[in-house]
Formats: sequence, C-alpha cells, structure tokens
Amino acid sequence: MARKRRGQPVHGWVLLDKPYGMTSTAAVAAVRRIFDANKAGHGGTLDPLATGLLPIALGEATKTVAFVTSGEKSYRFTLRWGEARSTDDAEGKVTATSDRRPSRAEIEAALPRFVGEIEQVPPAFSAIRIDGERAYDLARAGEAVALAARTVTIHDFRLLDEPDPDHARFAVVCGKGTYMRSLARDLALALGTVGHIAALRRTAVGRLGESRAISLESLKSLGHSAAASGQLLPVETVLDDIPALALTDAEALRLRSGQSVGLLKLSDRERLGLIKSGDLVCAMSGGKPVALARWDAGDLRPVRVLHI
Repeated sequence: MARKRRGQPVHGWVLLDKPYGMTSTAAVAAVRRIFDANKAGHGGTLDPLATGLLPIALGEATKTVAFVTSGEKSYRFTLRWGEARSTDDAEGKVTATSDRRPSRAEIEAALPRFVGEIEQVPPAFSAIRIDGERAYDLARAGEAVALAARTVTIHDFRLLDEPDPDHARFAVVCGKGTYMRSLARDLALALGTVGHIAALRRTAVGRLGESRAISLESLKSLGHSAAASGQLLPVETVLDDIPALALTDAEALRLRSGQSVGLLKLSDRERLGLIKSGDLVCAMSGGKPVALARWDAGDLRPVRVLHI
C-alpha cells in the first residue's frame, strides 16, 4: 500500500531571514511545518553560523529552485585577521596565528586580484562529496581532505570598513558555487597573514533582497495565517528573467499532459514576440504558471510541468 503524503499542497516561495546557528535543512523543515506543506526545498545553502536570505520553495515551487541557485548572490562578511581556523569560520579550532595586520591601502590594493573568474579551493568543512562521502564528515573524522580548485566568478568585492585592527568588513557579489570562507581565507593569505570569517550574512539572491525576508520567529507567530498574510510568494517570483507566454485553456491542458503545443500561425508569432527558438519560457494560463517550456522549431515543449 502506498504511503500517504503528509502535508497540504502549498505552492510558493518564502523568503526567510535564517537565524544564526541553524542549518539550512532545519530552517526548511521549520518553514514546512508552519505552512503544513507536503514538499519543501531551499535556494542555496547557508552555513549554520551565517544569517540572512534563505529562499525556501514549497510544493511546485521546488521545480524552480535551479533558477535561484544559479543566480548571483550578495553577501556581507567580517574577516578576523590573525587567526586561521579549521573550518575557515569562527566555529573551528585555531590552526595558525599571525601578528600581521594589513593596512587599508594594502587591502584595497589586493581586492582586484579576487574579482572576475578566479580559482578557489573550497573549505575542507564543506558539503562537497569525495568518493560518496561529505567533505565535512571526513574532516570531522580527522581525515585529510584535499579538494580540487574550481573556477568561480566574483562580480564585486569591496571593503566596507575596519571596526578595529583585528577586523574588516566586506561586501561581495558573486556567482554560483563561491565560498565566502575560502574568499576570506585566501585574501588573508594574499596579504601575508591568516584569517577567518567571524560573521557572514547573505543579503540578496538574484533579484530577491533581504528587505523582503521575514524572521522565523515572525513566521511562527503568524502560524497557519502566514500564507494569507502575504509571506507566501507566487511560484513565478523567481522567474522574472524568463519571458512569460500566455496560453489558451486548451493549450495549457496539452502542456499539463506533457504534450507539445504547435504555435505556427501568424497570430502565434505575434504572441511569441521576441522569443527565439531554444528559449525557455514560463507558460501561463488564467494568471497561473502552467509549465516551464522550451520554444523550438514551431513547437512549445514542456520542460517542467507545474501542477498548481
């Protein structure tokens, strides 16, 4: 006998301001319970010691997570000079120390080296798999973890201020797969010292900003009224960069059934507008997304069907 799926068919995005000390998995589970949703996921892991924007997908919104994780992300972090730590953040053990403290001029002169496409070695304490095992599990077990460098993109890296000689605060805009802990570690080494991240906050994911985020405590206080209060955003919230294409009811039914829709008439071309062959579109009907579909050689073919 098939197991009955728990929870309700709740669909949309919640922009959570993740609290300090909580894992992203635990945050997703907490939001899922509040909304009593039958399915949930998140748009990019935040370390337990990090705070800030964690977009959480509920129901059919989980099918659009890739459009969040692949986008730009913005962070602010505080770098603590003079202490290297095993985790590259404040959670780890001190592994090296240095008395050197770089000047503001030295810091600003070094930053351009870390802008653009750079090679970055992820932290040993990361979720990357090595022969099927998580790197952080191997590191916690005392095993030597050797991770290969990967190419990441830094769009902007700025020094904000220096609250005291031991600390400096930075703002970063970066692409997918960039580790702030590695960036802080490598900047310190480039400046002839060592360092780790003392505080980290994600301020934006794509066009989604922290100003729209809600704390977990506030969500809990709303309880089951959270969805009605406007905290549950539409599935298409994260699809702003994808052109929308209006469909008739009959066309929407075909896409929902996994069938392609032929759009070859002159009126269809007018409807398609600037959409080119190979483009991904968000097919809409009755004001709701029907599917992510690809326009190709006169046919609109479903890529991910959304049952909303």
